[in-house]
Amino acid sequence: MKINQNVRHFASKKALELPGVRAVAKRGLVDLHVRIFAGKAAEGRREERENRLEAFFDATIDMYLAALQEGFSEAEAREITHAVATFDFYNHGWAEMMEYPPDELADHYDRYAAFFDRHGVSIDDPLGEFRPADGLPDAPATPEKLDEADFENAESGYADDVYVETEDGDVTRGDIDEPDDVDPTDSPGVE
Repeated sequence: MKINQNVRHFASKKALELPGVRAVAKRGLVDLHVRIFAGKAAEGRREERENRLEAFFDATIDMYLAALQEGFSEAEAREITHAVATFDFYNHGWAEMMEYPPDELADHYDRYAAFFDRHGVSIDDPLGEFRPADGLPDAPATPEKLDEADFENAESGYADDVYVETEDGDVTRGDIDEPDDVDPTDSPGVE
């Protein structure tokens, strides 16, 4: 998958690892992701998906931290969360929100299969053990969209590794080096 990576991503990682800042950083990141992904949905579908997206992204932040603790790089840990989001979008037929096409679902799963298996994650159950105890809010599915979609936000051809697009627009294979002077207050929601 191709993901962006810049100092804000490292600031968010650092903020999430600080007990006194974690809750604020998590809220800011959840809000940011809901805004971004709900914004990709059709105008009449955004509001009905927001509660589910909020709960889903809240759970993926916990997944991200678990991946970091297991030794995955920042880019890999974040890619794991984006991969499972696309699993969920696929399951709901939310084609316009998918970050890679459906024919790459298994490839993205296979790359992180050991992590996913340890945590009960599958394409059909994208959160596994990270699923909230009270479940996720329902949101209407649109499975018919998968048959007619052009997957306008999906980028194909990046299923074999994590690819990072830097602020300069360069695409590299693998993580970039974490800057030395990362400030956790540069994370969304943290001041």
